[in-house]
Amino acid sequence: MNEKEFNRNCDGTDYGNWVPLNMMKAMGGLTGMLALAEILVTALVKNRMLSILLGGVTGALLLLWLYMLKCRALFDFKRGGLMGRIHQYLSDHLDWDGRGKLLDIGCGAGALTNRCAKLFPRAELTGMDYWGAEWSYAKDQCEKNARAEGVADRVKFQKGDAAHLDFPDGTFDAAVSNFVFHEVRSEKDKRKIVREALRVVKKGGSFAFQDLFSQEKLYGDMNEFVEELKAEGIAEVHYIPHVEKQGFIPRFVQAPWMLSGVGLLYGKV
Repeated sequence: MNEKEFNRNCDGTDYGNWVPLNMMKAMGGLTGMLALAEILVTALVKNRMLSILLGGVTGALLLLWLYMLKCRALFDFKRGGLMGRIHQYLSDHLDWDGRGKLLDIGCGAGALTNRCAKLFPRAELTGMDYWGAEWSYAKDQCEKNARAEGVADRVKFQKGDAAHLDFPDGTFDAAVSNFVFHEVRSEKDKRKIVREALRVVKKGGSFAFQDLFSQEKLYGDMNEFVEELKAEGIAEVHYIPHVEKQGFIPRFVQAPWMLSGVGLLYGKV
């Protein structure tokens, strides 16, 4: 299933957006308040310098709001579909026959979990997430989406911490994760989170993890890390740096505060 087919079948689902609606409302409200303040200062206080300052800040915030609005429309599964294309890129690199159990680490609203359920109709899937207050995702939202996609009989969701997975070694035949590890606050060493994800995949199992691996401040030298994983016994490790340069992510989204330094780590345990 390609991203067009998946996006077309998203009716009845709510997968949210990587640019949260609450953030857009807050930015819009702040922009409006600053614009009103600028009008009042100009009309009543008559302070030219303050008026110019408020006008400049308001204009800059308005441009940022418009930029984020465009990004939000692009990410949306039912509009621009970029979230789906990013998931598709990850799943295309998961070398797995679909027999057994798959874990989605940091499943959010269940979009990648449900995509994998459709790609691998014989698999049993577990979506795990911390579902913190800062994200507009929840377990019941995941379950509703799974029902809407017709895969609820093979998919379950549970709360957990990606740094301390509540599963024995080698529980799963495959594992995926998308833009999650860098967000985990319970472990500063992001390499440890990758190793924890690999721990629960059985020997011969497959994995595909997409994160900000190309940001050295988070992961250090990735070529070095790949060699470390091989030395620790991971059978097959591949790394694709700067996924945002692969041609399917528009340049205007490749800003440092959006999609920059994306990498894909995949292979066999």
